[in-house]
Amino acid sequence: MLLTPMRFKDYTWPHNPEVYEVERRRRLAAHPVPFGGCVIQDLGSSYRVLRGEGVFAGAEAYGQFRQLAEVFQEGGPGLLIHPVWRAERAWFASLTVEEEPLPDYVRYRFAFWEDWDGGWDSGLKEVPQIPAGPAGSGGAGEQEEKGYTVRKGDTLWGIAKRQGVALTALIAANPQIKNPNLIYPGDRVRLP
Repeated sequence: MLLTPMRFKDYTWPHNPEVYEVERRRRLAAHPVPFGGCVIQDLGSSYRVLRGEGVFAGAEAYGQFRQLAEVFQEGGPGLLIHPVWRAERAWFASLTVEEEPLPDYVRYRFAFWEDWDGGWDSGLKEVPQIPAGPAGSGGAGEQEEKGYTVRKGDTLWGIAKRQGVALTALIAANPQIKNPNLIYPGDRVRLP
């Protein structure tokens, strides 16, 4: 069976990597609850991690690896064409040389993470700003006009509990928060 060559962005492998491993992951968050234990929250769809390893051999082995390393250095997502799996938007997550490169032989490992964030047209979107309260009103961490400023150590679960609202309602009121498990000090959270 003739397989199509693997490609990412403008780079085409001269021959396909030797080993592929595909891992499916589900995004989960563990929220501690009082008196021990935790609640597991499903944060969205699963995604795949494609790992593999291969070799470049011959007079151009190190040159091929260098070209692949340049694609890795570019950063950002790109279209990954795999010989067996469907084409996906992915991030080039890691590239490792397995041993000391020789002039005619380089063994390497790589990993790609699928990007399921809305497809090729998603890009970054502007997040509407929450207007600040009147001058002189409350400081960081205090409620201002149905909003809350995140402090170090806060979680959405903890904010919901302290404010007396359901976690699902708090998440629904804050569509600008793409991952409810990642909030940062200084972020503004709308209160339902």
